[in-house]
Parts: sequence; structure tokens; C-alpha cells
Amino acid sequence: MTKLRFFILMMSALLLASCNGKDLNLTDGDKQVTQQIDDVISQYIVQKYATSYSGTEKQFEVHKVYGTSEKNGVLSVYMWSYYGGFNQATGLEAQSGHSLPAVVRLSQKDETCSVIDYIEPQDGSMYLSSLEKMFPAAYVKSAQRDSGNIGGLEKEMDKKVQAWLEKQES
Repeated sequence: MTKLRFFILMMSALLLASCNGKDLNLTDGDKQVTQQIDDVISQYIVQKYATSYSGTEKQFEVHKVYGTSEKNGVLSVYMWSYYGGFNQATGLEAQSGHSLPAVVRLSQKDETCSVIDYIEPQDGSMYLSSLEKMFPAAYVKSAQRDSGNIGGLEKEMDKKVQAWLEKQES
């Protein structure tokens, strides 16, 4: 492991350990999330999972932002993500995917925005404790409430998929 990777890993662990929301200046909602940031997040997640789910022609991601915090030039986005893989033959019916809370940390330099960290909660019995470590307390309840309740995100996903399907037909 290179020194840079080790440093990034250690800094991520420190950020995660200290992320209880008490020392964060939180901005509720997506006020700090521009269209560019929104697109960068979706592109990152689609690329991250491109090889995880096989048998789909096109993958999409949509998300609901609970809030953000900014510290030392790093924007943390606390959100619920819905990722799905689709095929033309099955239309709007997702063939694979997932839906979960996530934290995305981004760095903005000049006109460029890039993901520097992406965190999901652990599975099983570690889910709640890891969610509480990665999200400020103000957003934990929102994430718990949204578990299994993504109707708005499904509608947003359907719009993206429908646009892709229509483009394929023309």
C-alpha cells in the first residue's frame, strides 16, 4: 500500500470516527448540491458498481440528499442512494441494484469536483452502529425512516430509464 493510500485511509477513519454531528456545520437538504455535484455523485456510484451486477445493459443512480457539511474544502453529502441496472427488453423493471444510505465526500478545485471518499453502512447487526458513526444524529432517523420507502426515488429512476429507452428506440 502506498503512503498516500495509507494516509487517505487513516484520514477517512478519523473523519468517520469524529462524525457525530456535534462539531459539524450542517446544511439541511440539497442547498449545497449543484447539478454538477449531483452528476459527479451518480457517475461515481454507477462506475463503482458497474462490475458488481452483471446482465444489465445500462445502470443508473438517483439519490435523496438529507444534508451536507463542509470542512477544510471537503463537502460531505449525507444521502439515500438508489442504484439499478436495466435492460431494454424488461423496460422500467430493474434487474439488479440496491438502495441504501451513503456519505459521499467531495473535493472542489477550480471548476472540477471529484469524489474523495464514499461510505456505506455495514450489513447485519453492524448496520445501525455504522450508520450512527457515518451520519450526524440529525440524519440517522431520516435514513431509518427511508429504509424500504423510496417511492420518490423510484419515480426519479423511472424518468431516467424512460429517457434512455426512448433514445434507444430512435
